[in-house]
Amino acid sequence: MKNNLEKIRKERGISQEQLANELEVSRQTVSSLENGKYNPSILLAFKMAKYFNVSIEDIFIYEEV
Repeated sequence: MKNNLEKIRKERGISQEQLANELEVSRQTVSSLENGKYNPSILLAFKMAKYFNVSIEDIFIYEEV
């Protein structure tokens, strides 16, 4: 799944490590999310949206296969 996580994170001046700490995940998880190698649980997606004060759709781009 494509996403705007890296773009949003960098626009806010937040490191992967800082975001990982806030979301209570590893930095590797943040990296995998940004690279599209990992799809988050719905709970993690909601946590990210709440943290950045945006909608889930602003972070994640749903594309039908």
